[in-house]
Amino acid sequence: MDENTKVPAEKEEAADDKYVTLLDEDGSEHRFEHLDSFEFNGDVYVCLVSADEEDETDDEVLIFTLVTDEEGNETLTLVEDEAELDMAFEEFKKRMQDEFEFE
Repeated sequence: MDENTKVPAEKEEAADDKYVTLLDEDGSEHRFEHLDSFEFNGDVYVCLVSADEEDETDDEVLIFTLVTDEEGNETLTLVEDEAELDMAFEEFKKRMQDEFEFE
């Protein structure tokens, strides 16, 4: 997915509600496992990992910000700013330290 892509979030009907399907700018679907969402410094961050079996970056955590437009539609925007990404990832690691081992 392109780093500048805004994608609408669609929750899948799953018993544990851990998966979301995102549409990229071309309308292609990508399935992700939702790891965590949290509010930090006034923004809502959503942390996902690819659930697509053919995706080679399946252990890479992708961090998005949740944005609601004036019509009430929610979109996820991939965090591009390195400082913001580092800050959000550090918060994610603190929150998830009991569930994951980080390098």
